[in-house]
Amino acid sequence: MKFPRLPVCAAMAAAALTLSLLVPSLASAHGLTYQGQQGESAGSSVQEQMPPAPEHPKINDVRRAKAKPKAAAAARAPQPTQSAAEAVIPPAQCAGRADVLGTSRTIVIGAPNGLEVGLKTYPRTLKLEDHEVVLTFDDGPLPETTGKVLDALHAQCVKATFFMIGQNAAAHRQLVKREIREGHTVGHHTWSHPSITMRGLSDQAARADIAKGIAADEHAGYLDPAPADKPHVPFFRFPGFADTKPLLSWLASQKIAVFGADLWASDWLDMTPDAELKLIMSRLDEAKRGIILFHDSRASTAAMLPDFLRELKARNYRVVHIEPGETAPELEDAKPGWTSETEATVGRALPKLLSPAKVESTRRKSQPARAGAKDSERLSKPSD
Repeated sequence: MKFPRLPVCAAMAAAALTLSLLVPSLASAHGLTYQGQQGESAGSSVQEQMPPAPEHPKINDVRRAKAKPKAAAAARAPQPTQSAAEAVIPPAQCAGRADVLGTSRTIVIGAPNGLEVGLKTYPRTLKLEDHEVVLTFDDGPLPETTGKVLDALHAQCVKATFFMIGQNAAAHRQLVKREIREGHTVGHHTWSHPSITMRGLSDQAARADIAKGIAADEHAGYLDPAPADKPHVPFFRFPGFADTKPLLSWLASQKIAVFGADLWASDWLDMTPDAELKLIMSRLDEAKRGIILFHDSRASTAAMLPDFLRELKARNYRVVHIEPGETAPELEDAKPGWTSETEATVGRALPKLLSPAKVESTRRKSQPARAGAKDSERLSKPSD
């Protein structure tokens, strides 16, 4: 899906990206680490330069908008504090309730021969009915924001999928356990979320980072952690959506499904909760359905989510939950003329992220433009 360029918004987004690229990453075992994004910090260098769609709110609403001052609350006695991760929330009473959004149905997803879905990156997606959405969150868990996201979902009896960074899962295990306890699906998003993406690493280093992340998620969430090649939930999302052909083949050989997104909230941009709500609802009203990308590491998203869920109900949208299974789900192909929006973005970002010598090597191992279903099916199969 292509959108016309917006010179002003694009220029501002590019400026933000340039600034972000000047901040060096700290070293890890592979010379790269992802610093757990706290509160207002989120996204990757690749994501930060993804252009806003034409229906983006006015730039002043997004870049400079400030929250409206609230009336001072009456003084009250201090209340005992409890972390969101440790909170014991009673099971939601959802059956028969007409006052909540709820979860309308569940799609069970397997990847016996590999699977890649999400129209922003791949030429097919899950087959959803009109006004059906799948809610996904990246980059958590973080105590400042993830607990608020879980509270909002719990209040509306909604189930979502969280693609976790292994470092954050290891640091905040109680939040991982809470996500699982409350019926959400816990997927994987690498161990370190390197700013140069998986394409900036050697294939061996990229596999190690993915496997380490899955292992961290497993040990954080389960009493019986599974091996990284057979996790409880074989769902994965690439940082910055920057996949490679070898990595797709490797994940397919392990029957791990790869998720892109059909539309995103662009919550890596600085915006108020009101601006974010207007943006995502305008995109959703145009698309009518799809896998939505949020970040539970973003304060704006955590603050916006209760209103977003209420707005979904008011506009007759229905939430579809995804869970792991054995068989491939029913898919829907992209419309004629489809191109990968994220591939173009990654192509623009990599020359700024990598040395010139590495750009050519990365280009050769990157996923070719996906022209149709047969090509994608071929690339998803394990290599010899």
